[in-house]
Amino acid sequence: MGPFEILCGIAAILLAAYYYFTSNYDFWKSRGIRGPKPIPIFGNVKDVMLNKKFAGEYLMEIYNEYKNESMIGIFTRKTPVLIVKDPDLIKDILIKDFSKFADRGFPVSEKADPLSQHLFALEPKRWRPLRIKLSPVFTSGKLKEMFSLISECADHLEQYIEKLMSKNEPIECREVTAKYTTDVIGTCAFGIEMNALSDEDSEFRRMGRMIFTPTWQNILRLRIRQALPWLFEMLSYILPQSQIKQFFTCVVIETMNYRETNNVIRHDFIDMLRELKKNPDKVGDIKLTESLIAAQAFVFFLAGFETSSTTMSHALYELALNQQIQDKLREEIEQEYTKHGSNLTYENVKEMNYLDKVFKETLRKYPPVTFLMRRSTSSYTFDGTTLDITKNQKIWIPIFAIHRDPDIYPKPDTFDPERFNDEAIQTRHPMHYLPFGDGPRNCIGARFAVYQTKIGLIKMLRNYKVEVCDKTQIPYIIEPKTFLLAPKDGIHLSIIKINRT
Repeated sequence: MGPFEILCGIAAILLAAYYYFTSNYDFWKSRGIRGPKPIPIFGNVKDVMLNKKFAGEYLMEIYNEYKNESMIGIFTRKTPVLIVKDPDLIKDILIKDFSKFADRGFPVSEKADPLSQHLFALEPKRWRPLRIKLSPVFTSGKLKEMFSLISECADHLEQYIEKLMSKNEPIECREVTAKYTTDVIGTCAFGIEMNALSDEDSEFRRMGRMIFTPTWQNILRLRIRQALPWLFEMLSYILPQSQIKQFFTCVVIETMNYRETNNVIRHDFIDMLRELKKNPDKVGDIKLTESLIAAQAFVFFLAGFETSSTTMSHALYELALNQQIQDKLREEIEQEYTKHGSNLTYENVKEMNYLDKVFKETLRKYPPVTFLMRRSTSSYTFDGTTLDITKNQKIWIPIFAIHRDPDIYPKPDTFDPERFNDEAIQTRHPMHYLPFGDGPRNCIGARFAVYQTKIGLIKMLRNYKVEVCDKTQIPYIIEPKTFLLAPKDGIHLSIIKINRT
């Protein structure tokens, strides 16, 4: 074969590849939906795929660029994705027509990633019965029962901070709060003392770091899973099961077996899973494998410690930058202790209105999940539009962009808890605040997350003042490699003991 034939062959391959990657790039244009021009291979997400830009920030750029559009069309590689901005359409997706959008569209693989079969990612058929059966663990009554356990972990957090302060160095708050929430999840959900605060070598904390640290292995695994699911599935037959899968499956199954053998009953998350395992008929024709059961505990651990610890550290960061807000919050905490004594109760926390505003404003500015994902389960026509979508259409709702829209939240970069007084809330569409999602598929553990975060903040702020230091990152820079919103180099603050007279 001569040089000319070789060149022709290469050109034919390149043309075929170009056609493959661009053949549907008129998808949105033909439907009258505006959006940025895609490029071959990457679509519109090149900077996100190459870890140059955080996904939530990128969606905010698109959101602002197409300010007057109710919907925007983009491509992830060659897959069309619809970004929905209009709050009434968002309400239709999440609530009114939920049955048409009950799927999140996450890849679930029993073989390649057994722990992916969790409540957050499962398809509607398995999600619905499991959600119904697991929801009772998160009622306000259950939370009241767990309250003393959470409070005890917050006392350990105080002791740990006291120990760190003796080193007279700035404290990295994300790690400290992650240890606290790891202990809370361990005690309340698993009935296990995880000792993340007292033991620097805590196995549970090590697992938490392994999952969320954006190493090249984690990033590569995610990219292969997104772009080449068939390759991801094939690799599962070659590569050994991950430490994380082995660890969580063993912990959950061994804990369940121990309780069964020793007749231990705690009415917690593990006991709920035990009940399902003993009565599989309660979830219809779902096959309750060990992996499926372990996956539910895994996601509760995952979501429970990381999102709450991130919210706690973000609150501390903003309070360090806004001393007047911190002083006002501490004053409310002191008033509550003065009225009710040293025994903090569920009702005491509920009465702290300013704390609630600070908490909500933290999640407004720093929502851990920066966009919601949905996938249509049937064809659908959006109300008031001419847009028809088919089954399996991917839809993203850009929470981070909505929360930082100056038309909805004036001066969005300013931390202002008064955005959440009753009058201000009434002026906004309910779909303009979505830190926990909304509708039937909202965050199942939202109430639990609220209370573990608030109790931790109360115990810290009553006895310590937080201030910025030389290592504090100002302005805040987002880590582009993570899925959940996180600061690039941690949150370093000075913590000063408050002397009581």
